[in-house]
Amino acid sequence: MTSSLGRAAGPRSARIQASPQFNGRTFANTYPVSIGFKDGVERPSLREFLCGGERRIPSGTIPIVKPVARWAAPPETGLRVTRLGHSTLLIEIDGVRILTDPVWSTRVSPLAFAGPKRFHPVPAPLAALPPLDVVLVSHDHYDHLDRQTIRALARAGVPFVTSLGVGAIIESWGVPPETVIELDWWERTEVNGVTITATPSQHFSGRGIKDRNSTLWSAMHLQGDRHSFFFGADSGLTPEFKEIGRRLGPFDVVALEIGAYHPSWGDIHLGPEHALVARGMLGSGAVLPIHWGTFNLAIHPWDEPAETIVRLAPDAQVQLLLPRFGEAIEPARVEGIVPWWRGIAAGRAPGNDDEGLARRALEWLPD
Repeated sequence: MTSSLGRAAGPRSARIQASPQFNGRTFANTYPVSIGFKDGVERPSLREFLCGGERRIPSGTIPIVKPVARWAAPPETGLRVTRLGHSTLLIEIDGVRILTDPVWSTRVSPLAFAGPKRFHPVPAPLAALPPLDVVLVSHDHYDHLDRQTIRALARAGVPFVTSLGVGAIIESWGVPPETVIELDWWERTEVNGVTITATPSQHFSGRGIKDRNSTLWSAMHLQGDRHSFFFGADSGLTPEFKEIGRRLGPFDVVALEIGAYHPSWGDIHLGPEHALVARGMLGSGAVLPIHWGTFNLAIHPWDEPAETIVRLAPDAQVQLLLPRFGEAIEPARVEGIVPWWRGIAAGRAPGNDDEGLARRALEWLPD
């Protein structure tokens, strides 16, 4: 697999080389991170992933709301969000429609026939989306950057805003270069009156074993005339959340990852407890939990992230937004939560008899 450093040329390559986050070989986090062994906790083994585990997947039906009719009318409050999947959101903010980390494929894997498989259908086909102003891509992991989906969106001519280095990947898939804007941390661009700022996150990148950290990873902030939305993408707990809050707050909504976590990944994924700590550092905003409920990417029960954050949120004095997939909500009008995930039967994640296939499908996970 060719890294984006190899793909990037001319001005794109020069920008990578000049980035404060680039150390001459790869991109790096601001603070040192531990991946694989942390606080005396060993990382999960390949066998734990392959052999499944109790309650890893829902065996019952996840409720889906069809949002297309709601999208036909603009949000009355000026801010509406529809969770379509893992970290895929349709954000309607002050007249601008923004799609984040779009993934419509059945699996998030380099292989079409192996790797984490979707728990539920996407609430709406790509063709049913309303006209988009921009697509945001936070980083290059398979559960955030899906080639099939990007190719379909490229045919629609929608512009893209992404992290430094990722542009070379999506351009190789057919996205016209003139429609791609790459951002380094704290750089910004404007789309139809909404300012998009790439902010630090504490994570990593790579779509295989040979391109680790060859592209940048970012969170994204959206600032319209009236509303402010922070899309946290993937990040571990970092002091940079305080700086983000200081520079860009206050926020109406902060979308923070709560799923696919493990104690040994504490530096590069939040999980529900750290998500609430991050919200405290950001200083404002209702919390929209993302990165859970669509794919089996860790060894915890599928519904554990939601149950944990619901239990802890009252003490943290945080408002939660936990809509059903496809439910278009206006955060200012949400009163309480409906725990839709309760009562859904859960089962054991199926094993994979071909360890070689599964190993290749899991190459992008933390090592």
